Amino acid sequence: MALVRSLTLAGAVALNFATGAWAEEVVVFAAASLKTALDGVAAQFEVSTGHTVTISYAGSNALAKQIVEGAPADIFLSAAVNWMDEVEHSGLIVDGSRANLLGNTLVLVAHGAGAAPVTLDQSLDLKAMLGDEKLAMAMVDSVPAGQYGKASLKTLGLWDAVAPSVAQTENVRAALALVSSGEAPFGIVYASDAFADPSVTVIGTFPQDSHPPIVYPVALLTGAADPADKSFLAALTSPAAAALFAAQGFDILN
Repeated sequence: MALVRSLTLAGAVALNFATGAWAEEVVVFAAASLKTALDGVAAQFEVSTGHTVTISYAGSNALAKQIVEGAPADIFLSAAVNWMDEVEHSGLIVDGSRANLLGNTLVLVAHGAGAAPVTLDQSLDLKAMLGDEKLAMAMVDSVPAGQYGKASLKTLGLWDAVAPSVAQTENVRAALALVSSGEAPFGIVYASDAFADPSVTVIGTFPQDSHPPIVYPVALLTGAADPADKSFLAALTSPAAAALFAAQGFDILN
């Protein structure tokens, strides 16, 4: 057993010398809509550096509250500016580290393939499309995707009719799952979410001027202490990361 432990330690030392430093852990709090692309970015970073990236995915509102309450995180990736503002106003962001990383598009999705496309404007009878069934959305008063969706529906004059039929979820990926499984026939998600799930079809894109701009800010948090944290922040803006984000339907802002 002692020999095995010695060999394991020797391997770890060799790896750390190869990467130039002891392996470190980067703890990232990220909006649920980022999962598919960000998992890919993290995997590339781990292979190239030997460091570990641990990502906690949830609604940006929940993550921001956890950070303000003292949750140990190194980097925060939000799906909306307002929740990053909450963290910054609490003095928990490293000066000069905040940047707008990504953009996205809001879409209406349907379960399965072959659903007829619709035009998302004031003439759409979304309530009739739903019938007695539900429209899946992230929580409309707190989660960014839900807030954007509610704003769009209000702008288009559709909100009052469909509000009683909305099934609210804790984050946008949970709303996507309801449509993917067929539990809800329609849902409002990001284009990147729809891209990641072949069980749904985009049937309409919300006009960009019907909701606030969809912006994903990123920042290094004051609890970040390891060089690896700054390295991963830099990796998020690398050409390799940009390619992964773009491939999943995100707009590159930085």
